[in-house]
Amino acid sequence: MSLVDTYAPFLPYLRRFSRALTGSQSEGDRYVRTALEALVAGDATVENGLHPRTALYRMFLGIWGSTGAQLESLESGDDAPSDRIRRLPPVSRQAFLLSALEGLSVEEIASVMTVSEDEARDLLATAEADIEKELRTNVLIIEDEPIIAADIEELVESLGHSVDGIAATRTDAVKMAGDRKPGIVLADVQLADGSSGIDAVDDILGEHDVPVIFITAFPERLLTGDKPEPAYLISKPFKPSNVKAAISQALFFHKG
Repeated sequence: MSLVDTYAPFLPYLRRFSRALTGSQSEGDRYVRTALEALVAGDATVENGLHPRTALYRMFLGIWGSTGAQLESLESGDDAPSDRIRRLPPVSRQAFLLSALEGLSVEEIASVMTVSEDEARDLLATAEADIEKELRTNVLIIEDEPIIAADIEELVESLGHSVDGIAATRTDAVKMAGDRKPGIVLADVQLADGSSGIDAVDDILGEHDVPVIFITAFPERLLTGDKPEPAYLISKPFKPSNVKAAISQALFFHKG
């Protein structure tokens, strides 16, 4: 089986991980390209005895560590990560994202990061404690399924945030955002009246600089390589830990 056949199914998720790790779509995609170019050129290798996704992530983190991983050295600008990312150790951030965003087990995280399982648990505990100290905010939920909306609301409130409203249509979402600027938006793609959550978000972003997390049953449709793409994307049916991680990371990285 070729490299493409083996690893292509996991590339959208590696890009998601890389974007969250760097706090930037362009920087995240650049690191993925660098890793893949090194792999094709023979300058990087993957472990044959590992699951392909685990092996791919281990190879990627090796490239990340050897070529940079120093976010403090990035120049300032529209693509620069927020100051908050500088306060979380890179290795703790890696462990947290691998667990909560990518859904890897402690054993898998230890394998990807080439540390012991005890060390992986310690890194997770450190990251979660640091993230819990970050700012609380008000949330706008754009979701037309009442049960899913209620689940998201409960998760949001369990993190200490407040929910301004739940919008089932584009019109309602834009109105709610206009009434009070949200600190973060959680948006479905297909809404109750056939309107688009993507369009609703575009309208909101035209007025406010806020982080956005899309929640959809078809994440691959939004990870096509075309721009703009969402930096934060949750698959349905979602795991509560994934939603919590995405919210924490979106707020953590946002520069607005």
